[in-house]
Amino acid sequence: MDKPCIYEIRIEGHLTDRWSDWFGGLSIHNDPNGETRLCGSLSDQASLLGVLNKIYALNLILISVNRSNSVEYE
Repeated sequence: MDKPCIYEIRIEGHLTDRWSDWFGGLSIHNDPNGETRLCGSLSDQASLLGVLNKIYALNLILISVNRSNSVEYE
């Protein structure tokens, strides 16, 4: 993966916006179903792995990871 891609990472539970910088600047969206979406651009797979490692270190439950080359998430 040589170019940035847009990611939507879903985790169980809600996070506050103050975690955005810690998760590489991904935007945080809390859904009514009790899930949080981390959305935004990551520069490479090392950046993605860094975010996933942080999710693991916080003992958060990962639901899904979706990648898109052109779609922006709200």
